[in-house]
Amino acid sequence: MATHTTTGTTHYHVQKRRRARFIEEWRANHRTVVRHEDAVPVPTARGSRVGVYVGADGDRPTRTMDALVHELDPGVVTTVHRHSWDAMLFCVGGAGWIEIDGRRVDWRAGDSVHVPAWAWHRSGNDGAGTARYLSFSSEPLLGTMGMAVLEDAGRRPFAELPPRPPYSPGRDGADPYAARLRRLAADQGGRRAGRLHTDWDELELRNTPRGTRTTFLLDRAIGYQASGITMAMFEIGPGRAQSMHRHPGEAWLYVVEGEGESYLGAEPEGGERHPWRKGDLIVVDHFLWHQHVNTDPERTARVVRVHMFDSLLETMRALADPLVLFEEPPEHIRDAQAGDPATIDWPALDRPVWP
Repeated sequence: MATHTTTGTTHYHVQKRRRARFIEEWRANHRTVVRHEDAVPVPTARGSRVGVYVGADGDRPTRTMDALVHELDPGVVTTVHRHSWDAMLFCVGGAGWIEIDGRRVDWRAGDSVHVPAWAWHRSGNDGAGTARYLSFSSEPLLGTMGMAVLEDAGRRPFAELPPRPPYSPGRDGADPYAARLRRLAADQGGRRAGRLHTDWDELELRNTPRGTRTTFLLDRAIGYQASGITMAMFEIGPGRAQSMHRHPGEAWLYVVEGEGESYLGAEPEGGERHPWRKGDLIVVDHFLWHQHVNTDPERTARVVRVHMFDSLLETMRALADPLVLFEEPPEHIRDAQAGDPATIDWPALDRPVWP
């Protein structure tokens, strides 16, 4: 049976309009700094309260990552669910626990947790005060590919739940199919053996050429196996600044402590400065030059940075090669902007307190 297209115009005109609408919507929803009071946690069917900093479930849709805030009252245990995307948690207030595929992880403010894709999980609060944490996930990226799936199991015990999706083991052979089986089996084995938790007390910040001191929170360099998301924390000295740079892709920066401003512009000069304070989320995208400045002359500022480095930025760099997609100024300009972090009297790394 013959079939014919019913499109009333050429694919050229259809795609041109589609691309124009997409970029118009993207620009219309762009945000630079989302205030913590704008991410209002509201009650959910899971038993927790959830607020949206950035994401399609609020009024700030994105393409690769989202950023939510979660609150658990004393005595609350959420329902069990799982999803096809990874999530990274940064705990900002109180204490609580999360159970991942039946394994309990206790956390306090300042700790970081990785929730792997397809892992059943629920959260709880056995303490006397409200527990608060942020989640950063790759749900928008999976949604773009039509692969975002969420399954809620209510209050069913973990022992009654199906395991993560099965995969076939490797197979001997020199053919492409055997090679694929071995490669994907090794990848899944590694992902399912990755770390789940970073305790704040384990952190050691180190000085960098950008004028800050920094450390990984969740990253493959320290044993995590996420689908491209990475999370680190950096600290800016009193009255100091991180050196300027730019890159494509979305990056979220959550202000753990302190106050300051971020420069964003199409050029290293002539852009705008956007003030921020504790609890705010700084949104960096559009391949803008940016620099984060601590405007407090006495106290340091601590910022948690999250972006899709492995699965997005590296792919974009390969596809656009030889176009340079990560840029810094020459070293003499970088060093002048940042200053020497060794000259800063860094404070003790105390756990964050909310509010």
